[in-house]
Amino acid sequence: MQDCNCYHNHEDVDIVIVGAGLAGLTTALALHRLGLRSQVLESSESLRITGFALTLWTNAWRALDAVGIGDSLRQKSTQITGFKMASSDSGLFSPGQPLDKDGKFEGYESRCVRRKDLMETLVNELPQGTIRYSSKVVSIDTEDHFKLVHLADGSILKTKVLIGCDGVNSMVAKWLGLATPVTIGRSAIRGLIDFPNGSGFDPMSYLYFEGGTRFGFRPVDDTTVYWFCTFAPQVSSYEKELQENQVKMKQFVLSLVRKMPREAQDVVERTPLSNMSYSILKIRLPWNVYFGNIVKHNVCVAGDALHPMTPDINQGGCSALEDAIVLGRSLGEAFLSKSSETDNEIERIEKGLEKYGRERRWRSVGLISVAYCVGFIQQSRGKIMSYLRKIWLSNYTSNALLKMSSYDYGDLCF
Repeated sequence: MQDCNCYHNHEDVDIVIVGAGLAGLTTALALHRLGLRSQVLESSESLRITGFALTLWTNAWRALDAVGIGDSLRQKSTQITGFKMASSDSGLFSPGQPLDKDGKFEGYESRCVRRKDLMETLVNELPQGTIRYSSKVVSIDTEDHFKLVHLADGSILKTKVLIGCDGVNSMVAKWLGLATPVTIGRSAIRGLIDFPNGSGFDPMSYLYFEGGTRFGFRPVDDTTVYWFCTFAPQVSSYEKELQENQVKMKQFVLSLVRKMPREAQDVVERTPLSNMSYSILKIRLPWNVYFGNIVKHNVCVAGDALHPMTPDINQGGCSALEDAIVLGRSLGEAFLSKSSETDNEIERIEKGLEKYGRERRWRSVGLISVAYCVGFIQQSRGKIMSYLRKIWLSNYTSNALLKMSSYDYGDLCF
């Protein structure tokens, strides 16, 4: 956009966050903990809680502790201690294997959390009025060193900092010049089911890989189970039909897991149609993150607006929480650090966001790349890949996941 000095009817806001998703709300809470107020713009009429559940690892729990909500969420989730692999030959699950079988990652955490619980906990900790619903961003202009954010209702917000947490189809990312995320030829169906009398499942991840399909489920707590199924659709027209028809969606998943143990089939069969969702998997190409403008002056992106990735290593939500802490720390230092009278706040903000960009660029590139490669190995067909998958999964997967989740991104305080 061209510089514009013709807008007079606007609201002045120090920090504007576009998108009230996980990254946006956690960033707002991180800033609030440091004493900074932000305005979160959400295009929907109410809080979006689709997605059912998230698997959060050690790095995510460190972020949740940093903003003060970790313990309350732990009370609503079960610590996952290991995994069980399903065999299509025997129709049974293998004996459980511990996640940290070599004892290298003492104190790790892996828990599945309801998205609704997570999002509502974040909202309840924010000051009233932080989120502005029904606020769709239609354009972004520049006025001097400020950004003018135009909303569909005609409102204009003038801000010192603009943060795009507006997901895969981010308008802020487009403004920065980042390329559109690409589809990878895979889709995901996810579901959530409640067992009123208890699920009876061990606190483990139950997994199955066969013929291009990746299926798994894990307990959220004693009565709730979250499941996921990723696959490569055969016909695009059929894919559209699956998205629009919950009954066919369920039948399709059952056809994919028919060789799995009975417990797995039962989880899908008992899932209410309203508790299932379909999504097409997309990623931002790693070189686009590496070479692109993830930060430009006083504008940046975080969460899925920065690094959409496949769910194969459970790091999409975890890395969004990392972003929030690093971003909160960088802006906290820019706005709150004591400086000389000649110091320029605008320069501090730009330097803070540049620092955020440096810290998150390589991390994002690495996670996107690893997730894609893991998904490729897990879902590839053929005898050679099947053999490699068995060897690789048993020896390296859990250690790799634990190592990635032990990443040190620092504390919220600066």
